[in-house]
Amino acid sequence: MIEADLKLKRDDFTLDASFAIPSRGVTALFGPSGCGKTTLLRTIAGLEQGASGCFKLGQSVWQNDHYSLPVHKRPLGYVFQEASLFAHLNVKKNLEYPLRRTPESRQQVQYDEAVRLLGLQHLLHRKPASLSGGERQRVAIARALLTSPKLLLMDEPLAALDLRSKQEIMPFLERLHETLKIPVLYVSHSPDEVARLADHLLLMQNGKIAEAGPIGEMLTRVDLPLALGDDAEALVEGTVAGFDPTYQLTQVDFPGGRFTVSGRELPAGHPVRLRIQARDVSLALHASKGTSILNIFPARVDEVIPINPSQMIVRLDTGGVPILSRITRKSADALQLESGKAVYAQVKSVALLS
Repeated sequence: MIEADLKLKRDDFTLDASFAIPSRGVTALFGPSGCGKTTLLRTIAGLEQGASGCFKLGQSVWQNDHYSLPVHKRPLGYVFQEASLFAHLNVKKNLEYPLRRTPESRQQVQYDEAVRLLGLQHLLHRKPASLSGGERQRVAIARALLTSPKLLLMDEPLAALDLRSKQEIMPFLERLHETLKIPVLYVSHSPDEVARLADHLLLMQNGKIAEAGPIGEMLTRVDLPLALGDDAEALVEGTVAGFDPTYQLTQVDFPGGRFTVSGRELPAGHPVRLRIQARDVSLALHASKGTSILNIFPARVDEVIPINPSQMIVRLDTGGVPILSRITRKSADALQLESGKAVYAQVKSVALLS
């Protein structure tokens, strides 16, 4: 586990953050601007003077009431919003720099592996000034990995990029997520980034960790603001069952049945993540026939929560997997929805994320 209980007092802000998360996968720090996400990352890195409390990664104690590991001895990699590469060095020499500072016995990520994972083969002899924003950030991530960190901190690594650069770099981040075993703390304001990358979620408010848990559970908790917003969504983990080349459709099995989604051909059994927005899920009391909707599943109503005078959010159980439906209050009344009622979830649109 990664365990933290960190405190920091500033004139107009107090960080008082406690959490315990698995020491694997990507944990997203999510919350409004000014809630303390970057300050928490900097405190974990040892960059904030005056911070107190404790931080523990597995059996390794980085900080407690009597001891604080110096910044340069904390085995972490830090990726900032801006790439901050050495402008006078080409990409190859930028990547070789951390290798010279990391004892060979500690080198867990090899040079060739980092270059391959981030797709940098054709960039090695170029200077940072000649790279696009997305390319510079890929080099920065590779450089952080080549310190062989036991923890990777990423502070809104895509925030300074335009949409095209974000789309360019996201597949590389997904590849890192699938390939590396290094735990990642990832700060973002983007629900899309969180949905695509995160395994766990730390929800921050006013310098504190308000809630924490697995991403799928956190997104569908109707007592949290994430489930009540316009972009409320659910994530479904599944495995590829097959591919229909005629219609370019991928079949994905999950505990509640089988999805048919637009996608690419992937090997059978390959794990994938599906994203379902609440506004794309309608409800019926009987299974529809003669409809264009391909994905219809039996479900049971967990909770029905009003969002505003005209709309409701309905949390559904589909084979043990929670999904959300955003419908009008009139529809909820017409269907007489209540906890425990059997319905059919009609999923009009599904995004295949990986």
